[in-house]
Parts: sequence; structure tokens; C-alpha cells
Amino acid sequence: MEEGMQLIDENGNFNVDGLQDFVTATEFAQSGLSYAIVAIIGSQSSGKSTLLNQTFHTKFKEMDAYNGRSQTTKGIWIAKCSDIDPFTIVMDFEGTDSNQRGEDDAAFERQSTLFALEIADVVVQGHWSGTCSQQTPFKNCFPATQKKHYCLLYVITQRYGLVSCAPFFECIFNAESLQQFVHSTCPGGLVGDRKKVKSASFSIYAEDIWKTIKENKDLDLPSLKVMVATFRCEAIAEEKLKCFTSNMRWLAIKEDVQTGPVPGFGEEVTSILETCLSEYDIEVGHFDQEVRNAKRKQLF
Repeated sequence: MEEGMQLIDENGNFNVDGLQDFVTATEFAQSGLSYAIVAIIGSQSSGKSTLLNQTFHTKFKEMDAYNGRSQTTKGIWIAKCSDIDPFTIVMDFEGTDSNQRGEDDAAFERQSTLFALEIADVVVQGHWSGTCSQQTPFKNCFPATQKKHYCLLYVITQRYGLVSCAPFFECIFNAESLQQFVHSTCPGGLVGDRKKVKSASFSIYAEDIWKTIKENKDLDLPSLKVMVATFRCEAIAEEKLKCFTSNMRWLAIKEDVQTGPVPGFGEEVTSILETCLSEYDIEVGHFDQEVRNAKRKQLF
């Protein structure tokens, strides 16, 4: 899936089925918490797709400058980086300041930037050296978010040695920058201290964040995480209940009790129950404690 998949189209429609296909094809759901998301934003024709392709070995569509500068990326695209452990997703965002959008540019720019800030572990902003004085897409976005810390990476291309960036930025993005993302989820790594939902819940989490942004509501991430926890814990509890009712030992006990008392009935049933509950506890361990405990009681 290095070629990329359109997650959100130019009209703001979220590709639910496409994301599910992406998760299945890349086996993203098996990553648990061991994954990182990198998003790139910036003005149109600033080389964002090229930067991602050369750094992360993805295959996003790039602008052909020989045919004139024009809009290449529409909406938001995602791809899996095949050369990095942990599982790393890169997001290519439509360029800002595009002539194609006209008056709608400001609204979509703010929406997509908010989405990048909330969904990504690292947000890269690409600049041509001559556009550094322009307003950034981050303006007016931070008050609308709930996150307290951001990892922002500014990349200035075509600098030609005109001015030093050292007084303003930590210059870490260079030929070896790919190594910043290797083992990035380890403690102390680039995204090691950031809290996130499990990969199995990412699809519904991302969809609801975008829906909230589109409806112009304040982002209440704690509430979104409770919603995700409720959805996933219910699904896991149902799965464990099915495992219990289809357990061969349990089915044998059910059949035996029809003819009379079963020796060791209590111990056998308790053992089967404890196994199912233990599996439930492991799979829901990172979700909201109140939600997972409530669903556990219902399961029991």
C-alpha cells in the first residue's frame, strides 16, 4: 500500500470502506500501540509528496513541473511505509492556498490542519524558502484542539544557503531523518511518550474526529476515546462470550449435566470463565478503565 489511498476526498467525504480495506491489506490492526503516524501539510506545489516519497519510500502522485505548477494532491491520502519498524503511516495533505478552491480554501485548510494535529504523531510543514514569511496553516487551530504537546517538523526546501535556520529550529531533518522513526514508539523515541488508541480502533477514531471537525464542534478527545472504548469493549466482550459458548469443554459439560451431576463442575466452569475473562482483560487493557470494567461485568 505504498501507492496511497484517498482517505478524505476534495469534498470532505471520509472513505470508510477504503480505510477498512487499507487496514486489512496492511494488517495494521495487529500493530496494537506500536505504530506512528506522520502527516505533511503546506502550500501547493511545495514538494510535499516528493518529500514523503523520497524519505519514506512511498509512491504518492507527484507534480510534473515541466507541465506547469498545478494541484496534484486532492483531499488527504495515506500510505504505509514499508521500511520502518514500528508500523508507520504517512499522510499526504492537499496543498493550501490553491487556486482551485477559491473561497472554500480557508475552511478546508483549517479542517485538514486540525485533523493532522489530532491524528498524527508528527506533523511536517513543507516550505519553499521564499514562502517562509507566509501565514502557517496552524493559525487559529491550536485553541480548538485538546492536545497539550505537538511534534512539529518544519522542512525548508530550495534554501540555497541564503540564511541559517539554526537560531530558530532544531535542524534534524536531513538524509538520516528516516532513522528518527525507527523504534520511534519506544520510551524516549520520537513518538514514545504520546498516547493513542489501539490500531484496531483507529478507523472509527479517525472517522469520528473528522466528523466532529466537519460539524465545526470543539474537539473533545476524552469523549471520543470513551466512545471508541465502548464500541471496542462491547465487540471484544461479544467475541469472548462466543468463545465461551462454543468451548468444547463447556459443550461437553452442558451435555453431561442433562444426565446428572458432573464431578468437578464448579472447577471446570470457573477455569473456562477465567480463561475468557483473562483474554478480555488483555485485549481491552488500554481502553478507558471505567468502560472496560463495566463491559466486563456485563460479560461475567
